[in-house]
Amino acid sequence: MRLPRPRGPITAALFTRLSSPPPEPTPRPEAAPPPEAALPSEAALPPEAAPLPEPAPLHETAPPPEAAQLPEAAPPPAVVSSGGRSGPPSARSELADGDLQLALFACYELHYQGFDDADDRWEWEPSLLATRAALERRLEDALAALVPRPPAVPPAGVRAALVELTADDGPSLSAYLRREADLGVFREFVVHRSIYHLKEADPHTWAIPRLRGGPKAALVEIQADEYGGGRAERMHAELFAATMTGLGLDASYGAYLDRVPGITLAVSNVMSLFGLHRRWRGALAGHLAALEMTSSAPNRRYGDGLRRLGGDRVATRFYDEHVQADAVHEQVAAHDLCAGLAAQDPSLTGDILYGAACALAVERLWAGHVLSRWRRGLSSLEQESGTRASLAARSA
Repeated sequence: MRLPRPRGPITAALFTRLSSPPPEPTPRPEAAPPPEAALPSEAALPPEAAPLPEPAPLHETAPPPEAAQLPEAAPPPAVVSSGGRSGPPSARSELADGDLQLALFACYELHYQGFDDADDRWEWEPSLLATRAALERRLEDALAALVPRPPAVPPAGVRAALVELTADDGPSLSAYLRREADLGVFREFVVHRSIYHLKEADPHTWAIPRLRGGPKAALVEIQADEYGGGRAERMHAELFAATMTGLGLDASYGAYLDRVPGITLAVSNVMSLFGLHRRWRGALAGHLAALEMTSSAPNRRYGDGLRRLGGDRVATRFYDEHVQADAVHEQVAAHDLCAGLAAQDPSLTGDILYGAACALAVERLWAGHVLSRWRRGLSSLEQESGTRASLAARSA
């Protein structure tokens, strides 16, 4: 996969940087050899030598010069609200901002498959990490504004709270695809989902080394199924690639990154945000539980819709597999993973429920966006090469 087309000033500056090699680290001067005299004992050290001063907090440390070249190191610009007044960006507009979400997606992608035209050394380059942190603050602020913290519950109440949270999973996108969508719309749906499903399970796998005991074993059990139980042809990402091929789509990794809107990228970015930060391990567990607990019935409807449109067993296998697997996974995720993690560390209970709520809220925004476009006879994808050509038109 190559770097996509920029969508604004943030991605334009970022991709220009990523297209070049990262800066070489400045060599440190060699330390002078120690004197031959014996070092003074600790008791002989003057009072001024101990203790060492505390390091400055990260947010007070000036970014390296390279980070200043990227506009996102500065606070986000104000936008004009519906009342004509200047104010901060709304949570919904931040999550739908293609420039912001694509920039953050590209920063995260360096930890996955990367880009053919970006040096792998960028992954841990300090100036890029400073820029990513600024982008992440905007995403975290948007989530905090959009998603109220669920009421606190004791660890024993986590499973019931998750069941209550997932009882209403938002607009019935799956019902629309089952009964009403034409082939072009279904192909667009698959293009949106390809951003995550071609690397399915990878974001949640970051949690494995951050867990222990029963919750860790539960997550490994789920992920082993996602990765095909050790058989490459049964990996869920491979099954989804077969669905794409059966629909006449390009199944190569990241092929449609230029075509999906910001809210689609935000769905994936939330997973990576939670996955790449140990402090969010509880939220990542809750996020996975929400996905598993709202998966089985919709995937049955997706499979039925694709069969209605002529999809064969190979094309529908991805959805049929999730009907069976996720009926088991939802129990493991809710009880063994999340309830077990809350019992192990009660301080994570709130984060577990918050992660689940974030997964559901962003998914609802995405579903509402694509449904509103399709019901008006419009493509849900971004323009391609300055045209309004859609997959629906090309499938006619």
